[in-house]
Amino acid sequence: MKITAAQALVRCLELEKVDIVFGYPGGAMLPVYDALYHSSIKHVLVRHEQGAVHAADGYARVTGRVGVCMATSGPGATNLVTGIANAYMDSVPLVVFTGQVPTSQVGTDAFQEVDITGITIPITKHNYLVKDPAALPQIIKNAFHIASTGRPGPVLIDLPRDVAGATIDFHYPETVKLRGYKPTYRGHPTKISQAAELINQSQRPVIYAGGGILNSGASEELLELAELISAPVTNTFMGLSSFPGDHPLFLGMLGLHGTRYANLAVTECDLLIALGARFDDRVTGKLARFAPHAAVIHVDIDPAEIGKNVPVHVPIVGDVKLVLQALLPLLKKTDRSPWLARVQELRELYPLRYNREGGLKPQYIIEELYRHTRGCATIATDVGQHQMWVAQYYRFKHPRGLISSGGLGTMGFGLPAAIGAQLGLPDQQVILVTGDGSFQMTMQELATVREQELPIKIFMINNQTLGMVRQLQEYYCEGRYMAVDFKFHPDFVTLARAYGIKGYTVETEEEAQRVIPEALGTTGPVLVNCLVSPQEKVLPMVPSGRGIDETFEG
Repeated sequence: MKITAAQALVRCLELEKVDIVFGYPGGAMLPVYDALYHSSIKHVLVRHEQGAVHAADGYARVTGRVGVCMATSGPGATNLVTGIANAYMDSVPLVVFTGQVPTSQVGTDAFQEVDITGITIPITKHNYLVKDPAALPQIIKNAFHIASTGRPGPVLIDLPRDVAGATIDFHYPETVKLRGYKPTYRGHPTKISQAAELINQSQRPVIYAGGGILNSGASEELLELAELISAPVTNTFMGLSSFPGDHPLFLGMLGLHGTRYANLAVTECDLLIALGARFDDRVTGKLARFAPHAAVIHVDIDPAEIGKNVPVHVPIVGDVKLVLQALLPLLKKTDRSPWLARVQELRELYPLRYNREGGLKPQYIIEELYRHTRGCATIATDVGQHQMWVAQYYRFKHPRGLISSGGLGTMGFGLPAAIGAQLGLPDQQVILVTGDGSFQMTMQELATVREQELPIKIFMINNQTLGMVRQLQEYYCEGRYMAVDFKFHPDFVTLARAYGIKGYTVETEEEAQRVIPEALGTTGPVLVNCLVSPQEKVLPMVPSGRGIDETFEG
């Protein structure tokens, strides 16, 4: 069958069962968009290319499928870079298509030419500049395989316009052709046996679970492991929702803004079972003080992560789900009552708390959202204080319930990611918790929300400042607040109404008690502007350069 390479691209997407593409067209991508005109694939027109890649990211996180986005050459491609880096840091499977100038003009500084493959080498799992039109189907087949297997990540395909318009004999390959790319899925049996022996002998184990649990679909195995060996579970930020937030063994998040009892449990444990986590700096604090009494078992599909930051006693390279399935039959059901009693004592000594006096508190908003949704909503966030309050006070009941930027910390991620999440799960309640700073970075995507008729509920924690930076300036700059306080804000409720979206403003707990259930029960999209004090801080907190046992509570 003879078709153009652009038509072949769209046909390949159909064969990969892609149902949604997020994008923004331009001259270099005209052949592809013309081919999309005849396809059943839904194209979502965003208002900025960054919105397209974040929406594809949100879609991928909630569905577990590969997210797809596209943009034109030059500024269209460079506007994707932040979102690509965000997906790379958080191990999110994306296939990103960019247009490129004709091959005869590559390297001539032609109109809207950038070397996007060169730019994205450090932030993609792999990328391609397509020079041979006939090679495109195999490249796309390989790209989806690379993005979704092993440790997931983004793959970029740069398509020159003349290549897109060339005619080829179309055949979509049945197999992937990749030399040297063979992820290890099954852990080494000897290492798994060694891990089982350590677990059976330990008196004070803690399970440290990261985003790899969600990527591998291992939440059921994680729950079985915790209950079998009576071990408390703490999550990284990316691992939140992998373990039920209301379970008696759940310690909450650990690290920089984690619960103090989680941090102390890790400090006192004699065995740390790390599952799909990478020991990043926000978790460990000062490395010399991290889990100082513990032997460490580390399971991860990426061999580069094992031993990178923390010495490991039993390294296991493999898919977390498959490793746990092999490990569980080797474990003994153990009564660890003294250890669980100690953990409970730490909970009672150092609970999460805040002062409800002095106006509406952001923590209260999160608690009310949890109370009304019972932990079953999908929560998207931006980055800042509100993100950490969600991590602390919303107890996720189901896997993939949190959609947020972890490793890169991308302000502006939340709204487009919520769009992708809602399109990926049209019957799920999607709530965006954002800040007044983050929201204004991508607020033009309200038009996409309205155009797509998405019932997203937006709760803005509005403290008229860049709250997290202000908090850091108070602690580390002796209160010299520089470039953090907004002297002007739009009327966000009026702005929402300009987009045809219902809006509310709340300033007291009484107003919140009335508005929150009303907003959540509304059929269409809603924006709730929650006015809170700029003085409120995210606590507890581990000061810079300290160990996680040196938590500061204010």
